[in-house]
Amino acid sequence: MSLPAPIQNLIEAFSRLPGIGPKTASRLTFYLLRAPENVALDLAQALDELKSGTAFCQTCYNITEAGRVECGICADDERDHGILCIVEEPLDVLAMERTGGYQGVFHVLHGALSPIEGIGPEDLKIRELIRRVQGGEVREVILATNPSMEGDATAMYLRGQLENFTVQITRLARGLPMGGDLEYADQNTLLRALAGRQAMD
Repeated sequence: MSLPAPIQNLIEAFSRLPGIGPKTASRLTFYLLRAPENVALDLAQALDELKSGTAFCQTCYNITEAGRVECGICADDERDHGILCIVEEPLDVLAMERTGGYQGVFHVLHGALSPIEGIGPEDLKIRELIRRVQGGEVREVILATNPSMEGDATAMYLRGQLENFTVQITRLARGLPMGGDLEYADQNTLLRALAGRQAMD
Protein backbone atom coordinates (compact mmCIF):
# COMPACT_ATOMS: atom_id res chain seq x y z
CA MET A 1 0.00 0.00 0.00
CA SER A 2 1.43 3.35 -0.99
CA LEU A 3 0.85 6.37 1.22
CA PRO A 4 -0.48 9.67 -0.11
CA ALA A 5 2.34 11.91 -1.30
CA PRO A 6 1.98 14.55 1.48
CA ILE A 7 2.37 11.87 4.16
CA GLN A 8 5.31 10.21 2.43
CA ASN A 9 6.99 13.59 1.89
CA LEU A 10 6.73 14.49 5.59
CA ILE A 11 8.05 11.07 6.66
CA GLU A 12 11.06 11.56 4.38
CA ALA A 13 11.58 15.10 5.70
CA PHE A 14 11.56 13.91 9.33
CA SER A 15 13.90 11.01 8.41
CA ARG A 16 16.54 13.50 7.27
CA LEU A 17 16.77 14.95 10.79
CA PRO A 18 19.60 13.61 13.01
CA GLY A 19 18.57 10.82 15.37
CA ILE A 20 15.22 10.19 13.67
CA GLY A 21 14.81 6.92 11.81
CA PRO A 22 11.98 5.81 9.53
CA LYS A 23 9.80 4.45 12.39
CA THR A 24 10.05 7.62 14.47
CA ALA A 25 9.46 9.72 11.36
CA SER A 26 6.30 7.72 10.63
CA ARG A 27 5.06 8.07 14.23
CA LEU A 28 5.61 11.85 14.16
CA THR A 29 3.85 12.19 10.83
CA PHE A 30 0.79 10.19 11.89
CA TYR A 31 0.67 12.05 15.20
CA LEU A 32 0.47 15.35 13.31
CA LEU A 33 -2.15 13.87 10.97
CA ARG A 34 -4.40 13.00 13.95
CA ALA A 35 -3.59 16.09 16.06
CA PRO A 36 -5.76 19.22 16.01
CA GLU A 37 -4.99 21.43 13.01
CA ASN A 38 -3.41 24.17 15.15
CA VAL A 39 -0.64 21.76 16.28
CA ALA A 40 0.59 21.25 12.71
CA LEU A 41 0.14 24.94 11.87
CA ASP A 42 2.13 26.00 14.97
CA LEU A 43 4.93 23.62 13.97
CA ALA A 44 4.94 24.96 10.41
CA GLN A 45 5.08 28.55 11.68
CA ALA A 46 7.90 27.74 14.13
CA LEU A 47 9.92 26.12 11.33
CA ASP A 48 9.37 29.12 9.07
CA GLU A 49 10.41 31.56 11.83
CA LEU A 50 13.48 29.45 12.61
CA LYS A 51 15.02 30.60 9.34
CA SER A 52 13.42 34.00 8.85
CA GLY A 53 13.74 35.14 12.47
CA THR A 54 17.36 34.22 13.17
CA ALA A 55 20.78 35.35 11.97
CA PHE A 56 24.42 34.96 12.95
CA CYS A 57 26.18 37.49 15.14
CA GLN A 58 28.73 39.33 12.99
CA THR A 59 31.26 39.26 15.83
CA CYS A 60 31.15 35.76 17.35
CA TYR A 61 28.92 33.87 14.86
CA ASN A 62 26.55 32.68 17.56
CA ILE A 63 22.85 32.64 16.70
CA THR A 64 20.93 35.85 17.32
CA GLU A 65 17.66 37.45 16.27
CA ALA A 66 17.31 38.58 12.67
CA GLY A 67 18.14 42.24 12.21
CA ARG A 68 20.71 42.35 15.01
CA VAL A 69 24.37 42.85 14.15
CA GLU A 70 25.62 41.48 17.50
CA CYS A 71 24.23 38.89 19.89
CA GLY A 72 23.38 39.79 23.47
CA ILE A 73 26.68 38.46 24.79
CA CYS A 74 28.88 40.47 22.41
CA ALA A 75 26.81 43.60 23.02
CA ASP A 76 27.11 43.27 26.82
CA ASP A 77 29.66 45.78 28.18
CA GLU A 78 29.69 43.90 31.52
CA ARG A 79 31.37 40.89 29.89
CA ASP A 80 35.16 40.62 29.79
CA HIS A 81 35.93 41.01 26.07
CA GLY A 82 39.58 40.18 26.75
CA ILE A 83 38.74 36.50 27.38
CA LEU A 84 37.60 34.63 24.28
CA CYS A 85 36.17 31.11 24.54
CA ILE A 86 36.28 29.14 21.28
CA VAL A 87 33.50 26.56 20.85
CA GLU A 88 32.38 24.35 17.99
CA GLU A 89 28.63 25.02 17.93
CA PRO A 90 26.03 27.48 19.27
CA LEU A 91 24.72 24.75 21.62
CA ASP A 92 28.14 24.82 23.31
CA VAL A 93 27.62 28.51 24.12
CA LEU A 94 24.38 27.58 25.89
CA ALA A 95 26.18 24.85 27.85
CA MET A 96 28.90 27.25 29.01
CA GLU A 97 26.37 29.95 29.88
CA ARG A 98 24.37 27.51 32.03
CA THR A 99 27.34 27.18 34.38
CA GLY A 100 27.08 30.84 35.39
CA GLY A 101 30.85 30.79 35.90
CA TYR A 102 32.10 32.32 32.67
CA GLN A 103 31.96 36.07 32.07
CA GLY A 104 34.05 36.38 28.90
CA VAL A 105 32.85 36.27 25.28
CA PHE A 106 32.68 33.52 22.67
CA HIS A 107 33.66 32.62 19.13
CA VAL A 108 31.67 29.86 17.39
CA LEU A 109 33.57 27.88 14.76
CA HIS A 110 30.50 26.05 13.39
CA GLY A 111 32.17 22.69 13.37
CA ALA A 112 35.53 20.98 13.87
CA LEU A 113 38.29 19.90 11.53
CA SER A 114 37.50 16.51 10.04
CA PRO A 115 39.47 15.37 6.98
CA ILE A 116 37.27 12.27 6.73
CA GLU A 117 34.18 14.45 6.28
CA GLY A 118 36.06 16.93 4.12
CA ILE A 119 35.91 19.76 6.69
CA GLY A 120 39.03 21.90 6.53
CA PRO A 121 40.05 25.24 8.10
CA GLU A 122 38.37 27.19 5.29
CA ASP A 123 35.01 25.63 6.24
CA LEU A 124 35.13 26.99 9.80
CA LYS A 125 35.11 30.54 11.21
CA ILE A 126 38.89 30.48 11.73
CA ARG A 127 39.82 33.48 9.56
CA GLU A 128 37.28 35.52 11.50
CA LEU A 129 38.83 34.32 14.77
CA ILE A 130 42.31 35.39 13.65
CA ARG A 131 40.97 38.84 12.78
CA ARG A 132 39.43 39.18 16.26
CA VAL A 133 42.70 38.25 17.95
CA GLN A 134 44.63 40.62 15.67
CA GLY A 135 42.41 43.43 16.96
CA GLY A 136 44.49 43.42 20.14
CA GLU A 137 41.72 43.37 22.76
CA VAL A 138 41.97 39.63 23.48
CA ARG A 139 44.28 38.59 26.36
CA GLU A 140 43.33 34.93 26.66
CA VAL A 141 41.91 32.38 24.23
CA ILE A 142 40.20 29.36 25.81
CA LEU A 143 40.06 26.43 23.40
CA ALA A 144 36.79 24.75 24.40
CA THR A 145 36.42 22.39 21.46
CA ASN A 146 34.90 19.01 22.26
CA PRO A 147 37.17 16.38 23.83
CA SER A 148 37.17 14.19 20.72
CA MET A 149 39.69 13.43 17.97
CA GLU A 150 38.21 16.18 15.80
CA GLY A 151 38.00 18.62 18.70
CA ASP A 152 41.61 17.94 19.73
CA ALA A 153 42.82 18.30 16.14
CA THR A 154 40.98 21.61 15.88
CA ALA A 155 42.47 22.85 19.16
CA MET A 156 45.99 21.93 18.04
CA TYR A 157 45.47 23.66 14.70
CA LEU A 158 44.15 26.80 16.39
CA ARG A 159 47.06 26.82 18.82
CA GLY A 160 49.44 26.81 15.84
CA GLN A 161 47.55 29.69 14.24
CA LEU A 162 47.50 31.77 17.43
CA GLU A 163 50.89 31.11 19.01
CA ASN A 164 52.53 34.12 17.34
CA PHE A 165 50.06 36.52 18.98
CA THR A 166 50.61 37.91 22.47
CA VAL A 167 47.68 36.02 23.98
CA GLN A 168 47.54 33.28 26.58
CA ILE A 169 46.20 30.06 25.04
CA THR A 170 44.41 27.65 27.39
CA ARG A 171 42.39 24.47 26.95
CA LEU A 172 39.53 23.23 29.11
CA ALA A 173 40.75 20.75 31.72
CA ARG A 174 40.02 17.09 31.19
CA GLY A 175 37.08 17.01 33.54
CA LEU A 176 35.15 16.43 30.34
CA PRO A 177 34.79 12.83 29.12
CA MET A 178 36.70 11.86 26.00
CA GLY A 179 34.38 11.61 23.03
CA GLY A 180 31.64 13.65 24.75
CA ASP A 181 29.98 16.89 23.66
CA LEU A 182 29.80 20.08 25.71
CA GLU A 183 26.04 20.32 25.29
CA TYR A 184 25.56 17.07 27.27
CA ALA A 185 27.98 17.87 30.11
CA ASP A 186 26.50 18.76 33.50
CA GLN A 187 27.15 22.17 35.05
CA ASN A 188 29.59 20.95 37.73
CA THR A 189 31.74 19.11 35.18
CA LEU A 190 31.87 22.19 32.97
CA LEU A 191 32.71 24.46 35.92
CA ARG A 192 35.58 22.16 36.98
CA ALA A 193 36.87 21.99 33.42
CA LEU A 194 36.69 25.77 33.08
CA ALA A 195 38.40 26.41 36.43
CA GLY A 196 41.14 23.84 35.68
CA ARG A 197 42.00 25.00 32.17
CA GLN A 198 45.69 24.78 31.37
CA ALA A 199 48.17 26.42 29.05
CA MET A 200 48.82 24.38 25.92
CA ASP A 201 52.48 23.29 25.77
